[in-house]
Amino acid sequence: MSRLLIIGSLEAELGTAARIAAARGARLATAEGVAAGLARLRAEGADLVLCDVVHDVAWLVAQLDAERIACPVVACGRPDDADAAVRAIRAGAKEFLPLPPDADLIAAMLQAVAAAPDRPVVQDPAMTTLLARAEQIARAEASVLITGESGTGKEVLARHIHAASRRANGPFVALNCAALPESLLESELFGHEKGAFSGAVAARKGKFEQAEGGTLLLDEIGEMDPRLQAKILRAIQEREIDRLGGSAPVRVNVRILAATHRDLTAEVAGGRFREDLFFRLAVVRLRIPSLRERPADILPLARHFAKRYAKANGLPERGLSTAAEVLLLGHAWPGNVRELENTLHRAVLLAEGPSIGPEAIDLLETVPTLAPAAAPIAVTAAHAAPPPVAALVGRRMEEVERDLIIETLSHCLGNRTRAAEMLGISIRTLRNKLHEYRAAGVNVPPVPGQPPYSMAVG
Repeated sequence: MSRLLIIGSLEAELGTAARIAAARGARLATAEGVAAGLARLRAEGADLVLCDVVHDVAWLVAQLDAERIACPVVACGRPDDADAAVRAIRAGAKEFLPLPPDADLIAAMLQAVAAAPDRPVVQDPAMTTLLARAEQIARAEASVLITGESGTGKEVLARHIHAASRRANGPFVALNCAALPESLLESELFGHEKGAFSGAVAARKGKFEQAEGGTLLLDEIGEMDPRLQAKILRAIQEREIDRLGGSAPVRVNVRILAATHRDLTAEVAGGRFREDLFFRLAVVRLRIPSLRERPADILPLARHFAKRYAKANGLPERGLSTAAEVLLLGHAWPGNVRELENTLHRAVLLAEGPSIGPEAIDLLETVPTLAPAAAPIAVTAAHAAPPPVAALVGRRMEEVERDLIIETLSHCLGNRTRAAEMLGISIRTLRNKLHEYRAAGVNVPPVPGQPPYSMAVG
């Protein structure tokens, strides 16, 4: 269930948008102006903001950025007010919603911020067994540890567990523990009081409080600093947290789900992860197999993504040709479901004719690896091996490293965590390198969901 904040008067067309969103299952909150809206976001959080362009959208976006409140803002206004729409988008609004509102467009926006809450698409026996187990434990209150390679769909499974739980009417709040440095992660988790640190201009609830009565997903929990691990352990054991700068503990009622691509038992053995926290999180353990371990899911997922992105981009639905299916089945999918999704998104945009053919399938790899269920595929000259190392002779080491990092990041469509994993470096090292490249004027792929990308549907 998405949490929607509407800023503006509900007496006219914005009220229609509110009613449409409520009918689609959104939890509504309202504010008369941007200052009141910002106060509600600090106190309660939201998944999406609809803001009338008669208010100062630029000020709101700037304040959200300054206070590190990650929430997309959609500007709303009459379609004949083109100047207001342009100003809002330039100010940082993710989209412009013409009024009177279109019900399908609002539904698409809600689905985008809810990260496709539909039942996971599975057909392979390995996944049907896993999904049955997840649904079996969903109605319990036990913590769940979800493991698997990056891109396998750990957050999708976590959302499915939440939707099947007794907390389904409460919020689902996710936080990527690898996306923030330790100093910011603590504030994001536990919140802070006004003046708790430089830049804390107002009190703000953290993710634990925002997830009250619902589910909190701690994604990439294996990247968390040991000091914060101790605070997470206390929060789980005592069911209370301490805001930064707070004078008294705050009681919380949340169910904890955790996800990681790391082997936490090895991390515990190496002293990098607390053993007591591991056992608190891993009451139930669910491992999502990689896509190459569940080949029967490849084509159902591909058809699902083709249909989704055709609808999202206003394009006709096209099926997959036999040759395209063979090509998909013959790929190793090192990026798992995320790579398959991105591949089909590109294919939908590139396809011509009545179906999606192999010419629209850009696998970003040189030699496909056969999946167990695929028929033999001859490797042709079009799939020749990459240039030998000798081709790099004469180039400076830092240039080769820079090109490798940028190309890997482009391959991952801007996903920093996935790129760092593929490169075998820490996320901090990757961020430092990218900062150097930006300072030198190098074009660095943006984080997904940030400019120049608009808010993608689905």
